[in-house]
Amino acid sequence: MTSIDFTDRVAIITGAGGGLGRAYALALAERGAKVVVNDLGGDVHGGAGDSSPAQLVVNEITAAGGEAIVDGSDITDEAAVQQMVATVIDTWGRIDVLINNAGILRDKSFAKMESADFRKVVEVHLMGSVNCTRAVWPHMAEAGYGRILMTTSTSGIYGNFGQSNYAAAKSGLVGLMNVLAIEGAKKNIKVNSIAPTAATRMTEDLLPQRVLDIMGPETIAPGALFMVSDDAPTKTILGAGAGVFAVSQMVESRGVYLPDGARTPEVVAERWAEIADMNDVNPLESAFEQTSKYAALAARELGLHLES
Repeated sequence: MTSIDFTDRVAIITGAGGGLGRAYALALAERGAKVVVNDLGGDVHGGAGDSSPAQLVVNEITAAGGEAIVDGSDITDEAAVQQMVATVIDTWGRIDVLINNAGILRDKSFAKMESADFRKVVEVHLMGSVNCTRAVWPHMAEAGYGRILMTTSTSGIYGNFGQSNYAAAKSGLVGLMNVLAIEGAKKNIKVNSIAPTAATRMTEDLLPQRVLDIMGPETIAPGALFMVSDDAPTKTILGAGAGVFAVSQMVESRGVYLPDGARTPEVVAERWAEIADMNDVNPLESAFEQTSKYAALAARELGLHLES
C-alpha cells in the first residue's frame, strides 16, 4: 500500500478553527503539509468573530513540529481572500491544496425564511468557495498541479426539511465542481466534493448523542485527504461519516424517444414507467454528452446518420 504524503505541499483549509476543518488541518500537517488555518471565528449562524480557535489549531500543529499560519479572512470578501492567497504565496511560494470547508446554518422552513438568510447562506457556502477557488486557480494552473475539495451535503444531493438555503448552496457546489473538473483537467487540477456527516457545531443539536459519539470529524478526515492527494479522482462526490465512505453520482435513465405524432403530455404519462426506469442508468461526463446521447437516440429511431 502506497503511503499518501503531503511533504512540501501547501494547503488552505477554510473554517479550520474547529470541527471538520480542524481535523483536516491536523491530518494534513501530520503528513507533512504546510497549512493555512483560515477561520473568521464566527458562530454557527455567521455572527461575531474571534481568531483564537484558529490560533489554537496552529499551536497544535507547531507543537507537533509542523508549519501553519492563521488567517482570519472572511471568505465572502473577495479582496480579503485575494490578500490571503498573496500572503501564502509570499510565505511558501505555492498553493497545492484548497479545502472549501467554511459554512454557516440559518435553518427555517422555506415559507418562514427571510430572503436575507437565504442570501447569506448562499454567499458563504457557494460564493465563499468561488472566491477562494478563483484566488488559487491561477497559481495552480501555472504550477500544473492543484487539488480542490468542495464541501457539499446530503441536503443538497437529496434534500432536507428546513434547509432550502443550505441545500441550494450545496447543490450549487456540485455544479461548480463538475465544470471546474473539466476546465482544470489539462492543468492537472482535480476538483472533488465531500458530503460529510459528522458531530460538529452544525449537527450537535440535530442528532442524538449516541449517534454523535461515533461520528467525530476524525472519521471523515481520511476520505478528505485522499480526495486532495496526488492520486485522487476528479469530479467525484464522496460521502463520509462514522468511518463509512461512499460515492454519490448523478445518473440518467436510458431515455425514450417519442415521435412527432406521439409527443404529447398524455403519451409521456402513459410511458412514464419506461422513461423513469433506472435499471439501465447512464453516468454522463458533461452536458454536451447528454445532448449527444439524445441526438443519437432520436437519429437511430429516425434512421438518420449524424456522422459527417
